[in-house]
Amino acid sequence: MANKKAVPNEKAKDFKGTMKKLIKYLSSYKISIFFVVLFAAGSAVFAIIGPKVMGQVTTEIYNGLIGKVMGTGGINFGKIESILLFLLGLYLISMFFSFIQNFVMAGVSQKVMYRFRQELSEKIHKLPMSYFDKKTNGEVLSIVSNDVDLLTQNLSQSLTQVISAITTLIGVFVMMVSISGTMTLATILILPIGLLLIGLVVGRSQKYFTRQQEYLGHVNGLVEETYGGHDIVTVFNNEEASMEAFDKLNDELYQNAWKSQFLSGMMHPIMSFIGNLGYVIISMLGGWLVIKNRIEVGDILSFTQYVRNFNQPIAQFAQIANLLQSTAAAAERVFEFLEEKEEVAETSNPVSTVNLDGNITFDHVHFGYTKNKTIIHDFNASVKKGEKIAIVGPTGAGKSTMIKLLMRFYDVNRGSISIDGHNIKDFKRSDLRKMFGMVLQDTWLFSGTIKENICYGSPDASIEDVKAACKAASVDHFVKTLPDGYNMMLNEETDNISGGQKQLLTIARVILADPKILILDEATSSVDTRTEILIQQAMDRLMEGRTSFIIAHRLSTIKNADLILVMDHGDIVEQGTHNDLLKKNGFYATLYNSQFEEE
Repeated sequence: MANKKAVPNEKAKDFKGTMKKLIKYLSSYKISIFFVVLFAAGSAVFAIIGPKVMGQVTTEIYNGLIGKVMGTGGINFGKIESILLFLLGLYLISMFFSFIQNFVMAGVSQKVMYRFRQELSEKIHKLPMSYFDKKTNGEVLSIVSNDVDLLTQNLSQSLTQVISAITTLIGVFVMMVSISGTMTLATILILPIGLLLIGLVVGRSQKYFTRQQEYLGHVNGLVEETYGGHDIVTVFNNEEASMEAFDKLNDELYQNAWKSQFLSGMMHPIMSFIGNLGYVIISMLGGWLVIKNRIEVGDILSFTQYVRNFNQPIAQFAQIANLLQSTAAAAERVFEFLEEKEEVAETSNPVSTVNLDGNITFDHVHFGYTKNKTIIHDFNASVKKGEKIAIVGPTGAGKSTMIKLLMRFYDVNRGSISIDGHNIKDFKRSDLRKMFGMVLQDTWLFSGTIKENICYGSPDASIEDVKAACKAASVDHFVKTLPDGYNMMLNEETDNISGGQKQLLTIARVILADPKILILDEATSSVDTRTEILIQQAMDRLMEGRTSFIIAHRLSTIKNADLILVMDHGDIVEQGTHNDLLKKNGFYATLYNSQFEEE
């Protein structure tokens, strides 16, 4: 699934509240941020003084040339050299301050990213399973990766830009006033014209940017859907209809994209026009003031440079506002995730799982994923140590839900589940889950060696123990035929291991963990007959002496179960052995006979 990415001008639902949380979060780095502010302001101040000093050089050259023409003097190159060296020193100090500011800010932003990701990683393991039922994997991954990246990147940019822009704006204004209040007033009177024109352009372009993002999502969605179902599209000769649908969406995207780009592209020419208009007015007004001996010639050059520096932070404020909005939107999603309600706290006096046998009792269990819809109604069952319990029923009957309740992924709404007379709520979740071993229909192996995968639940196991577990799972011979044996790396590109062999490796993992209770989700439907026999034999050896719950899809595989629980719509409608249930000629018999006829 594609990750959600930030879109231009994305806004937070509660900008003010989120920014308060972010500022409070950043208070841990207040000393570093203080130095960032100090050096950023210092860098801007030293850069601001530069044009005024440069104007002195121009004035000195102008006065020297006039003196030479009039025969009263010449250009004082020594003084000019001193001024230029002073100017060079100012710019070097400004560059040094800027370097320090960027160095410190980079450290702060990376520390913030590290802390956010650490807290998010810890939070993931504390959230209840119900949270992940409401969120897709893509949404959670987007928060951990995209939002944290965007937050820290924008934070670094926006903080330094805000400081630099405000310092520059105030400093340049002061320098402009120190040169000429008249020219400063003329400059400020021109600004509203540019701001008004930009406001009109932004107002018009905003709706086109929004539509552009909307139709970009539609186009990407259609491409992904068509590509994913390319075989179906081809089989049903639907290529032309798909192309027409794409052309329609692509045309809408084109219309909105070029309008948004055209209007946003007008901002630079408008600002350039306003800036050039200002230069013309300053040149005319400055020349008149020079004639009146109210300013020096070099002051015109300095003032022109200051006008350019004055307009730049004003134009930046729109970009800074967008940065702050997208920063707040990303921070809001991160904080919402961190503030999600965690699993019910552990019991303060947990019961030990040592020496427990594995007798399990379901006592009037009621459960629903939502309060308004109960799917498990008054579930009762008693399971003795070492028994094989099969849970069967149609899709949606509640088979997997019972297992999730047993492992306390969810807590029951009413009733209780007990192990050897102890309510499962009296155990620590980690201790409770150590009692279980699971072999699921979908195999899960991570990137690592075969040995590391098998030792996933038993990290201290020796290689001899690993080999013994693989022999019990009938997979040791296969592993020995691999290039690196137990040290062979498994990853997404591993194509010389079949699905059945992966399943045998997961069985070996459970055998090595030596759990007291097993949960088996039958996983032999998509493998060949020989591998199916090997998997079934390995599972039989695994179940010996252990309490086992088998979620059965193929009823022919659970004939030897000690007890079969037949579920339908959250209720146990029948229970008994295979032969007993067939004799009743009820719901189970109907399910079994329908499968037998299909086979």
